[in-house]
Amino acid sequence: MDPLKPADPSSLAGYRLLGRLGAGGMGVVYLARSGTGGLVALKVIRAEHAADPGFRARFRREVAVARRVDGPWVVRLVDADPAADEPWLATEFVPGPALGEAVAACGPLPERTVRVLGARLAAVLAAAHRGGLVHRDVKPGNVLLALDGPRLIDFGIARSVGATELTASGVMVGSPGYLAPEQARLAGAGEVGPPSDVFALGCVLAYAATGRRPFGTGAVAAVVYRTVHEEADLDGVPDGLLELVRSCLAKDPSARPTAHEVRTALDPSAGRAPDGPADWLPDGLPALIAQRSARVLDLPVPTPTAVSTPAPDAAALAVLDTGIAPGRAPRPPRGPSRRRLLALGSAAAVATAGTVAWLANRPDDRADDGPARPLPRHRIGVATDLSGPGQAHGRAQERGARLAVETFNSRRERPFDLELTVLDDRGEAATARAVATRLIEDPAVVAVLGPTTVEIVSAVGQAYGSAALPLLTVAFGSKLFDVDVGRTYFELRPDNSQLIFPAKRYLEVHGVRRVAVVEDRKAGDVAWNIRKKLTDAPPNKARVTAFPVDADSDDFTAAVRAAVASGPDGVVYAGDSPARAARCALALRAAGYTGLRGAIEPVAGPAFRTAAGAAADGWVIGTGYVDTAQMPGPRAKEFRTAFRERWRVRDAGPHAVEAYDALHFVAEGLRRLGAGGADRGALARRLAGVRYEGVAKTIAFPSGGNKVEPADGFFTYRIDRGRLRFLGPYKKVTKGM
Repeated sequence: MDPLKPADPSSLAGYRLLGRLGAGGMGVVYLARSGTGGLVALKVIRAEHAADPGFRARFRREVAVARRVDGPWVVRLVDADPAADEPWLATEFVPGPALGEAVAACGPLPERTVRVLGARLAAVLAAAHRGGLVHRDVKPGNVLLALDGPRLIDFGIARSVGATELTASGVMVGSPGYLAPEQARLAGAGEVGPPSDVFALGCVLAYAATGRRPFGTGAVAAVVYRTVHEEADLDGVPDGLLELVRSCLAKDPSARPTAHEVRTALDPSAGRAPDGPADWLPDGLPALIAQRSARVLDLPVPTPTAVSTPAPDAAALAVLDTGIAPGRAPRPPRGPSRRRLLALGSAAAVATAGTVAWLANRPDDRADDGPARPLPRHRIGVATDLSGPGQAHGRAQERGARLAVETFNSRRERPFDLELTVLDDRGEAATARAVATRLIEDPAVVAVLGPTTVEIVSAVGQAYGSAALPLLTVAFGSKLFDVDVGRTYFELRPDNSQLIFPAKRYLEVHGVRRVAVVEDRKAGDVAWNIRKKLTDAPPNKARVTAFPVDADSDDFTAAVRAAVASGPDGVVYAGDSPARAARCALALRAAGYTGLRGAIEPVAGPAFRTAAGAAADGWVIGTGYVDTAQMPGPRAKEFRTAFRERWRVRDAGPHAVEAYDALHFVAEGLRRLGAGGADRGALARRLAGVRYEGVAKTIAFPSGGNKVEPADGFFTYRIDRGRLRFLGPYKKVTKGM
């Protein structure tokens, strides 16, 4: 939740506003308290939209639909005024995470949980369908998890079966990836009915059971095409659920079961209330829900706002963790007070009785072997892409950083505690600048981790440098010749062009004599440096020839044909674009070349493998991140075990262990500062001289530089059957691999 902005009202229609739960082009959703003390989510529509008669008609319909939907597994409408100058509606507030957030944090849910989840959502849909309603947007983001069961929210685009369509013609209604084929084809209103909700429910169950969308991710058009024309990817769905989920995802609406049939097939009794608090949830989620409930109940009454005050910058900053406002001293952990328990008991809209029971009986938050006196606390910011194109890397960094903080704070002899502030920059320069401002203005933040692209560092590097705030990245490497990032910027990995060394080593051990370099000049310095590294020190003193592709050309055919005609033992793509690398791979396959091929980390992601298809198989990729599942040594084993237990996932993901090491690297710098405190500039100077033996690699910097010494920072992967296979540190690669 974000604090209220100066332009926000302090109260509305008798509700005291406490903070912002979200905002968008249509309006704002506030957390608010009623006159009787209950908490609600208050949705307010902007006046400019309310002036549109068509929009106001849709909002009146939304309120009418919400009044008709009832049951234990929906969020109840509390109050509404569709005739107000700024129309609003208030619903029960559920503090639990959305299904998507829970799966991202804890991994795929166990079969028992998926069965209860599906049965209760099917019960909601069956009741809505009996009342003549279709939800039309069933997806993980619209499913909230509470201790006593899930809640289906957002009937905002629901409509009555056979009703006149209020959505503009040709507009896709729903969320790609969870749309039924008849919705994805922009079918007429008559074709979108209860079976469409059942299809979406099948997608949600597949996602909950596997952690993956059944029709994949990527461009909207690609997802929609797969939904309409291809079969769902149900690999990993438990056998006991597979046939039911497959039937829900039938292309023909008439072949799908009804919502009532889905509920009965999953569990005839699952529509009822649970036998005990949180009996349906896996370990970890009940604690998360209860902690959120307690945090909400501890909210202070905000300072009254003045509507006449100009609103600040409206960039969306997704604050994912801290619980401490910038500049405020953190409170020591404590058990639940009598006031909190009484509040929990009376606020039915916030938490169930199960929350009260869990809080009343949980152990004290403080570790038994912790220090007797409060320790100094140092805050580290994680500013990364959590919802944009690099979210897989950003989420992995966030998880690695959280685990590092928890591990460090569990040590008995630690000299201080660490805490995190995690912000989402969405992979966008404008949002990243707003995030940087927020972190810079927080005096408790001593270092920041997380940019995922060179463009983000280019946008924020000077700001962090001017504030002497150390900025660290593990997700990419670049020489940054044209960016004045100062002496406080640290790349904890080699630059991208150096990542050709694993492919070069692979060519060496396979005895190549001729190497063709397809030089993608759109990559600029990266392509030039890759070619130079191969020509200056060729593998096995091989003959290296470059075949350029102009920056303004997307056609690799001519360059690849010339490269293949030169009779190479190996071909290297010198560039950093997954899409252009895929064109190179397809051109090589069309030319009949199936020999050794190599590239660098940006090509390792799913975008290249998806676009190139079978032509990607056999490519050798050099990266700056290690496969945590195959790291050798006891420390690596400890990390794997701790990560799996903490996040309930098998694969830590790219840059998770590197972020874990980065947090410990910063902690070592803070430790060496000693009693001198955590001055940002002093910490930056200290970090430049720290040598830290991490789990993944050694972190150390040459004198006066901001580039990590890349002695053991290169790793080799090969693509086999569309998947990355880890071959190991590049120096240990042999011909038999």
